[in-house]
Amino acid sequence: MSEIPLSPVGREQIHKLEAILLVNSILRPDVLEELKNPEERITWVDSLAVAAAALAREKAKMTVPRIAEELGRTEATIRNHLQGKTRAGQIVRETYERIAREGVTIALPSGAPSEETARLRAELDEERRRREELQNILENVKKTLTQLLNQIG
Repeated sequence: MSEIPLSPVGREQIHKLEAILLVNSILRPDVLEELKNPEERITWVDSLAVAAAALAREKAKMTVPRIAEELGRTEATIRNHLQGKTRAGQIVRETYERIAREGVTIALPSGAPSEETARLRAELDEERRRREELQNILENVKKTLTQLLNQIG
């Protein structure tokens, strides 16, 4: 991956910083847990996207009114995100600070617990067995139907 500028200059660099902030914020374990709630999912993702976009633009020395205009949000909303008054603003700011300290990494969530993996694997095997059984029944029905049609015709 190319270098992610912490003080972007120009649209391309702003968009790179915005994307890495959003991805790393969404992949935080606490955020992933919040995203499991379907009622909150859209709001969370939208808020994180706005907060990431606002912070990337702030780091590019854009003014709050200009950021608000570009993102189609009120100046108050942008200020709240940038000042960490919103949960999304806090998360994105923490993500930015971690990237500044540790460098850019995409923190992939850990795999599903082995218990859940085993349960899902067993469920998949059962579904495969059922499908195979149904395919055999269908084959037998086709053969019987062909034989009956041959007897009639």
